[in-house]
Amino acid sequence: MDPVISQIRQELAAQADPDIQKTSKRFFKEDIVCYGMKTATVIAIAKKYWKEIKGRPKPKIFTLCEELYQSGYMEESFIVSEWAHALSGKYEREDLAIFQRWIDTYITNWASCDGFCNHTMGDFIEQYPEYIDELKRWTQSKNRWMRRAAAVSLIVPAKHGKFLEESMEIASLLLTDKDDMVQKGYGWLLKEASRKHTDEVFTYVMKNKRQMPRTALRYAIEKMPKDLKAEAMKKDW
Repeated sequence: MDPVISQIRQELAAQADPDIQKTSKRFFKEDIVCYGMKTATVIAIAKKYWKEIKGRPKPKIFTLCEELYQSGYMEESFIVSEWAHALSGKYEREDLAIFQRWIDTYITNWASCDGFCNHTMGDFIEQYPEYIDELKRWTQSKNRWMRRAAAVSLIVPAKHGKFLEESMEIASLLLTDKDDMVQKGYGWLLKEASRKHTDEVFTYVMKNKRQMPRTALRYAIEKMPKDLKAEAMKKDW
């Protein structure tokens, strides 16, 4: 084990709070393994140790990230998300294979999925938009977190008005998915896209609402004006 990983784990264990651990588990339907810490505390630890390892070659940092992931602790996955995002200026095309493997192998809850995909995957896709086609392929994965990742990787770009057509295409590929974590993922993507493209997303929702699960529909229209929300929620079948 790298000494930095050992130090991080000692610090996480020392600051673990049984009450927070118990409370945290209420936010997840699936079982999670966690120390029990506020996210801000974990991020502070991630930044503290980033100063120690940021000078290492990217492959070495990726090895540290994988070592953190292998523990299964949610907080250690948050540290990976921070470090991987800090490397965004150094991403190369071949890094996608690593990111995909991490999501498929190590991510087991929505918090770890969103923390990694919103920023690391979002930045990667903005740098290499030709790989959106890879996200579309993820929508057919047997792994629920890969399917959610296909949507939430575009959350930040969509919030800024980018990739509207691609976001709606991914939503269409996931439209009838039975998994509520996936439904919430693409509903959230449509919601963020609606900030800059309200009319287009509303038109999309109205066209597809008979097939769209109620969970996804509610997420998608959350930021729309009240009259549009009412129209979208109206039963017309």
